[in-house]
Amino acid sequence: MDIITIHNLKKYFGKGAGQVKALDGITLSIEKGKFTAIIGASGSGKTTLLSSIGGLYEPTEGEIIVDGINLSELSEEQLTVFRRRKVGFVFQDYNLVPELTVKENILFPLALDDSLPDTAFFQKITKFLGLDDKLERLPHMLSGGGQQCTAIARALITKPSIILADEPTGSFDAKTSQNVAGLLKTMTQTFRQTLILITHNLELAQLADQVIRLQDGHIIN
Repeated sequence: MDIITIHNLKKYFGKGAGQVKALDGITLSIEKGKFTAIIGASGSGKTTLLSSIGGLYEPTEGEIIVDGINLSELSEEQLTVFRRRKVGFVFQDYNLVPELTVKENILFPLALDDSLPDTAFFQKITKFLGLDDKLERLPHMLSGGGQQCTAIARALITKPSIILADEPTGSFDAKTSQNVAGLLKTMTQTFRQTLILITHNLELAQLADQVIRLQDGHIIN
C-alpha cells in the first residue's frame, strides 16, 4: 500500500531568465512502512522534494497525496496541522531549543498541539535512543549524536505516519553516521512508520528499501 503518491510534481523558483526548475516533473510512489533514500548532487532537488512532501512548499504544478490527503486541497492552517500530526522532521542542524531540557524539546510538538504525551511511548523511545538518563540536561550538554537522538525522539513523539530526514548524519564521522541511520531505520520499523532520508552517503543509502536518484530536478535510473 502506497502512503505517498506524487504525480508530475514541478516546483519552480523565480521567473524569466533567472527561473530555477528545482523539480521538473517528478512522478513516484512510496510504500507505507518502507525506508526510502533520496540521493543526488547538491542542487539536484532533494531538499525541495522532501520539503514538498512535508507540505513546506506549494507545488508549481502537479499533486502530492500523503496518507490519503491531497496537500493542494489544504489551507495554510490545515497544512500546519498536517505537518504537526502526520510528519516528523529530522534535520542536520537538530533545531533544538537551547533553553529547553531534552525532555521539554522532545515533548515540544505535543505542547504546540495542546496534547498530552503517551507516557509509556515516551519512556520507550527515550530508553531506545539512550536518552532516559539525560532528560533534564540542556542540549549543549550532549554530544552531537545525543542531540540528534533528541531530534529523532522529538520527530517520533507525535507518532507521525512519515519521518522526513534531511542529511541527519551530515556532520558526523562514518561510524556515528551509520549508528544514527541505523537507529532511524530501526525506530521506524519498530513503530511502523515510513522513513524518507536524504543523504550523500552511498553506504547509508544501501540500508534503504528503495533508492531514488535525482539529477537536475528529474528522477534518473
